[in-house]
Amino acid sequence: MKFSEIKELTVKELLARRHEMRQEVFNLRIQQKSGQLERPHMLHLIRKDIARLQTAINQKMKEAAKQAA
Repeated sequence: MKFSEIKELTVKELLARRHEMRQEVFNLRIQQKSGQLERPHMLHLIRKDIARLQTAINQKMKEAAKQAA
C-alpha cells in the first residue's frame, strides 16, 4: 500500500484498515509458529503498512486538533 493511497482515506477508514492488518499479522504469526507460513516476507511488509497507516492517522489527528483550536 502506497502512502499516496493512504492519504486519501478518512480516519475511520484508516483505523479499520489498521485493525484488519493487525489481525492479518496475528494470523501470519500463528502460521509461522506452526510451520505453515509460505511467504515469511509478508510479515515484514504488513508491519510496514501498519506503520504507514499509523503515521497517516497521527497526521490527520494533529491537523484536526489544529483546526479545532
